[in-house]
Amino acid sequence: MKALRTAVTLTGGIALLAATGIDTISVIGRHVGLPFRGSIELVQVAVLVAGTLALLVATVDRSHAKVHLLVDRMNEPARAMLDRVSALLGALFFAALLAGAAWLMADLWGGHEESEVVGVPWRWMRLFANVVFLAIILALLGQAVRGRKP
Repeated sequence: MKALRTAVTLTGGIALLAATGIDTISVIGRHVGLPFRGSIELVQVAVLVAGTLALLVATVDRSHAKVHLLVDRMNEPARAMLDRVSALLGALFFAALLAGAAWLMADLWGGHEESEVVGVPWRWMRLFANVVFLAIILALLGQAVRGRKP
């Protein structure tokens, strides 16, 4: 499991570095008169990969931003119950995102949608996002069942 987490983290990090590099080259190219055509499309792909994988890692590590103003004043059983409710609500939120994204993907799958300049096939990007959303839902449901971290 640790190897998988490391691979996901590295993939997301490499995608983020790729987005930064592509955008940097694009800006330099515009200033020297050699525009990098399609750079926006490639940055979109890299940010999709980095962003969805970052959501997955943050969910698995339980490191999303939280406000502890009220929760820190509760007893342990109440905290545990709120953690489970929070995980279930998170799973419900991502299930709604997945439902909408899967609907769009199913509706447009046969349309052979591609980006205009470099021809990025958007259906594969939608599929990637949906698979990651499903993984996030499963992680949240697991947290709801298991409860708080020891």
